[in-house]
Amino acid sequence: MTELRNVEADLARFRARILVASGVVALCFILLASRLAYLQIVRHEDLKEQAENNRTAIVPVVPNRGLILDRNGVVLATNYSAYTLEITPSKVTNTEQTIDALAGVIEIQTRDRRRFKKLVDESKSFESLPIRTRLTDEEVAKFAAQRYRFPGVEIKARLFRNYPFGEIGSHVIGYIGRVNQAEKKAMEDWPDEEQTNYKGTEYIGKLGVEQSFETQLHGVTGVDSVETSAGGRAVRKLASSPSTPGNTVMLSIDIKLQKLVEDLFGDRRGALVALDPKTGEVLAFISKPTFDPNLFVEGIDQDSWQGLNESPDKPLLNRALRGTYPPGSTYKPFMALAALETGKRTPEQTIQDPGFFMFGGHRFRDDKEGGHGSVNMYRSIVQSCDTYYYILANDLGVDVMHAQMQRFGFGELTGIDIFGEVRGLLPSTDWKRRAYKRPEQQKWYAGETISLGIGQGYNNFTMLQLASATATLANGGVKMKPHLVKQVVNILTRASTATVQGSMGAPIASPANIAVIRNAMVGVNIEGTSAQAFKGAPYTSGGKTGTAQVVQIKANEKYEAAKVGERFRDHALFTAFAPAENPKIALALIVENAGFGAANSAPIARRVFDFWIAGVYPSEEDILAVQKAQAPAPIGNPRQVAGLAWPGNAVAPTGNPLQRANKIP
Repeated sequence: MTELRNVEADLARFRARILVASGVVALCFILLASRLAYLQIVRHEDLKEQAENNRTAIVPVVPNRGLILDRNGVVLATNYSAYTLEITPSKVTNTEQTIDALAGVIEIQTRDRRRFKKLVDESKSFESLPIRTRLTDEEVAKFAAQRYRFPGVEIKARLFRNYPFGEIGSHVIGYIGRVNQAEKKAMEDWPDEEQTNYKGTEYIGKLGVEQSFETQLHGVTGVDSVETSAGGRAVRKLASSPSTPGNTVMLSIDIKLQKLVEDLFGDRRGALVALDPKTGEVLAFISKPTFDPNLFVEGIDQDSWQGLNESPDKPLLNRALRGTYPPGSTYKPFMALAALETGKRTPEQTIQDPGFFMFGGHRFRDDKEGGHGSVNMYRSIVQSCDTYYYILANDLGVDVMHAQMQRFGFGELTGIDIFGEVRGLLPSTDWKRRAYKRPEQQKWYAGETISLGIGQGYNNFTMLQLASATATLANGGVKMKPHLVKQVVNILTRASTATVQGSMGAPIASPANIAVIRNAMVGVNIEGTSAQAFKGAPYTSGGKTGTAQVVQIKANEKYEAAKVGERFRDHALFTAFAPAENPKIALALIVENAGFGAANSAPIARRVFDFWIAGVYPSEEDILAVQKAQAPAPIGNPRQVAGLAWPGNAVAPTGNPLQRANKIP
């Protein structure tokens, strides 16, 4: 009986266990069913999207960069396709060993290694970085046969920027380069739409038009939807939204004129800006020396960068846009106009020039020993009489000069359509108060005004400002905004957007007064300081020579170029316009440390006008003759000039304003 009771108890316990187990199983099934319903019904769309994302990848399609053309449609910047050998550092165990092994298959030079190391330092480890570019078909075949040996290494077809004219116009055109970490960080603050458009973009404009018109040149990024394997390798393309190429940017410069001027400069340092006075279009924009922008496309190697960056000639400095210089005697026509506008002088009023002007016990010397005699306004410009402008500057005063010259854009940004322009320096009493800390430095002394009249002292301007002011004179006082881009052409619709600017207001001076100044500038090229350079020209032109000092010498010491180091010699300047009766071109140029403007700058302007007005391109012999004339003369009696220091940015010093007054026009 006891045994029977034990059996029944065991059965009861077993049934209870079965019941509990069944309940647990049922609960589990309910939970599974609930979870399944939740996933299949509630999360269906979300999970479907995730599954699709695991199966597919969205790959940005970088657009072809837009072309850059000159005013005649000549291509200045284009693209070409080439194969690159690339390494993804995160997929390579030992990068150095991998490169050594690759060097046994494909030639890899020391500069390639240096450039790759620089890219690794600037990039994230999961990015694919080029170790070699522009592979030949033979090199591609060699690597393809041994690809299995190099995990994390692959060959890609990429578009590269090409600048067919090399160094010609490089400061205007600029260049593109790989996006660095600082630029990537800056992109994080861009609007979402712009960030999306730059996904996959590895190169952007770094300088010149390439930088300033980056948005128009870049284009619109497309996307490819690609099916991927479990390992992430693309299997097939599912859908595609094509990219839109960048727009074509047409410049106003003439590349043939640009090349001509750069050839005329030869190896000399300097700058030239030529404008159309009626529209503000930049016809030529020269900064010498130049550089080859193609060096930067693939990432410049260390040796090339060091050579450019450490050169005393500063080839990376855009002298036309950022180099500031005293204008020398090219300032005199604007001083004369200021005298007419303020009523301080009439064209007929004369002064007697004994060859100097005494002020405060200091003798400000004229360039002509013994003086020019009786000088009116016309002769003061034609013969470039310093004494006339010493007296005029003293009569006007610094603040009146500042107000008059500011109207022409001196000391102001022109607003040209590329980045990096500087203001230069147009002095005033207010400027000096703000520029210096000590009270004795803040005070403006009357003697400081005198040298301003001949374009020396604190005056420092860019060739762009000087060219713009000259163009305004040539255009009857109507100021036009300088611009390098003539039009932007939409690559799809072929519609063009012109960038020609209107006038920047009414004439800034009386037409009658401007006519007086223009007539005197015509006299400069006919019977004045630049008459020899323009002898026999088939057109009439106006101009003004100038020579600007780089260093000071003592008041009782005579300047002799042959006794001064080449980089301490005077700068040669020239401003001009042509044809005189209806100007189509106006320019300003400087040849650094070349001496007389009449001898070393005016001949360049003559060849520019011959080409632009008369359609005559100088012969190779003529170009060589101009280059030879500008070559620096040897130092006859080398001497150490006390206190001299070569200015690092090719800008004349602006220290003691009582600078020597025996300059030559």
